[in-house]
Parts: sequence; C-alpha cells; structure tokens
Amino acid sequence: MTTVIKKFEDLTVNELYRILQLRVDVFIVEQNCPYHEIDDFDQMSYHAYIEEDGEIVAYIRVLPENTKFREVSVGRVISSQKKRGCGYGMIILKEGIKIAEEKFGAKEIRIEAQTYARKFYEKAGFVKDSDEFLEDGIPHIEMIRRKS
Repeated sequence: MTTVIKKFEDLTVNELYRILQLRVDVFIVEQNCPYHEIDDFDQMSYHAYIEEDGEIVAYIRVLPENTKFREVSVGRVISSQKKRGCGYGMIILKEGIKIAEEKFGAKEIRIEAQTYARKFYEKAGFVKDSDEFLEDGIPHIEMIRRKS
C-alpha cells in the first residue's frame, strides 16, 4: 500500500486518468447519478490516493478555503467497490484531514456528506452542521470538523 499526495499540476496524465476513472465509476455509474464530475475545483486542490498492486483503491481531494466553502474542505472521498470494508476510506479521510491542516492551516474543515455516510464522518470528528438537502437527487448534509 502506497499513499500519494500531489497538487493538481504535479499529477501525471495517467494518475489523473485513473483518479477520474474511479470517481466516475463510483459517483456516476455505481450510484446511477449523472452530474458534473469535472467541476473546476480539481486544479486548486491537493489530491491524495492509496495505491495497491498498481490500482487506486481510495481517493480524496482537499480544497483551500473560499473555493467550494468559506472553510477548507475535503471531498470526493471514495474507495473502490472491491476494497470497501477494508478501512481504506478512513485511512484516506484521515490523510485528507492531515493535508488540510498542514498545507492549508485548517482549523475547520467543511464537507457535504451523503446522509447515509454520516456515522463514517462522525468517527473522524465531523458533526452535522445543516439540515438535510438533496444534491443531484441524493440526500446530503453539511458537516464540520473543528481542530481540537
């Protein structure tokens, strides 16, 4: 298992392709949710992924403050379908939190979480910070994590 952390401009074409492939496989195909996956936030983000046997098995992106939210945020938290339940999601989420704090000096990190994943994010210190809302037909909530 290898963890890779890069700014957008440092990703190779192959890395970017594999990241986008995983994101489309999970968020669009698997969840049957057509939406704009390419959203102009990638270019300003840090990207972290876990690679195992040449395959990306988990991924997260970390956005600076005043992009998607006023606060630093993490998003696109995923693990590949065949590796779910192996702990990679929490490993990559903790890596994203570390990047947010170290690279952006984050005291608070905001996310939009699919409501069903609330308990997953709570385990990493996030708390609900909004009413439930629909985004692309999927129930979401905003959550925030404050550095203790």
